[in-house]
Amino acid sequence: MDLTVVEPGYIAEIVTYLDMRERPKPQPHTPSPLRLKQWQPVNLVKYRTLFDRVGRHWLWYSRLEMDDAALDAVVNDDAVAVYAVEDRSGIELGMVELDWRVAGDCEIQFFGLVPELAGKGHGRWLMGETLRRAWRKDVTRVHLHTCTIDHPGALAFYRKIGFVPRGRAVEINRDPRVAGIFPRGCAPHVPIIE
Repeated sequence: MDLTVVEPGYIAEIVTYLDMRERPKPQPHTPSPLRLKQWQPVNLVKYRTLFDRVGRHWLWYSRLEMDDAALDAVVNDDAVAVYAVEDRSGIELGMVELDWRVAGDCEIQFFGLVPELAGKGHGRWLMGETLRRAWRKDVTRVHLHTCTIDHPGALAFYRKIGFVPRGRAVEINRDPRVAGIFPRGCAPHVPIIE
């Protein structure tokens, strides 16, 4: 058995890539007190704030490291759509980012709710809404990825929805808590090793 040593100050995760190659059959609409609101154009300050709220516990940091020009080039691209999940009073509690920049594909770049909503059934509603938007007429594949530092139920949830695993990779990055992007107490399920 081969092991790869992860240097102090870094984190490692196993990433699983999943595909959906057929449009899912319409499901009965699950009522929800939440709604999706597309941001057009995307305000970078609001985007980073929501991205941090939704992803901090899972160490989402990739968009937080990007400078304004790089982030704007992605989230305000005509082939990318960013949605905020809002409650009835307009409080933002989640996000979805869909990317159609590769012909025939839609990648669900980011999909998540604030940790306080986990396990309350909102994820199934949100995925239904996401898939309705992702499957445009020219799309033949919707895909996403998850990893071992994500919500422990994420992989099983995606598979139950109909995504099929197609590959794995090991990703090693600087720990964003050590790098100062997040506070050290964030994501306690991932130990800091220095």
